[in-house]
Amino acid sequence: MSEVNSVLQNLDKDRSNLIKALQLVQETAGYVSDDTLMQISEYFSVAPVEVEGIVSFYAQFKRVKPGKNVVSICDGTACHIKGASLISNWISDEIGIKDGETDQDGLFSLQTVACLGCCSLAPVISVNGEVFGNLDRKKLLRVLRQYKKMG
Repeated sequence: MSEVNSVLQNLDKDRSNLIKALQLVQETAGYVSDDTLMQISEYFSVAPVEVEGIVSFYAQFKRVKPGKNVVSICDGTACHIKGASLISNWISDEIGIKDGETDQDGLFSLQTVACLGCCSLAPVISVNGEVFGNLDRKKLLRVLRQYKKMG
C-alpha cells in the first residue's frame, strides 16, 4: 500500500475532506507531488484540475519537494528592522536560491515567515526548527556552512 493510500484510508471519500487529505499528505511527504495529486483526485473521484486548483489557491501547499534543510527567515517587525532583507540577500548569495526555492542538490529550501517568535534575538533564522539569532553575516555563513558539511 502506498504512503498516500495509508493516509487517505482513514478519510471518508467526501469531497469536503480534500483539503484535509492534502494537508495530511504534505505533512508526510513535505509537498504535493504530481502522483499524489492524481491519487487524491482518484480517491475523491474529482478531476485533477480541481485538486490542483485547491493546491494552487492555498499558500500552505507546496508543489516542489523541500530541501533536506528548510531555512526560514523571520521577517517580523523586530527582524525586519534589524536586517531581515540583508539576511535574505546573504543566504541567496551563499546558497544560490531565493525565497520559495530549493537548491539543485536538494540540500536547502528557503522561505520567509511572518514571525518566529524570537524578537529579542533579531535578526533570526531557523533551520529545520533550530533557531539562530543575533545574526550578522559571519554568524549566518557559519550556520549555513555547518549544514552544508552535514550534507
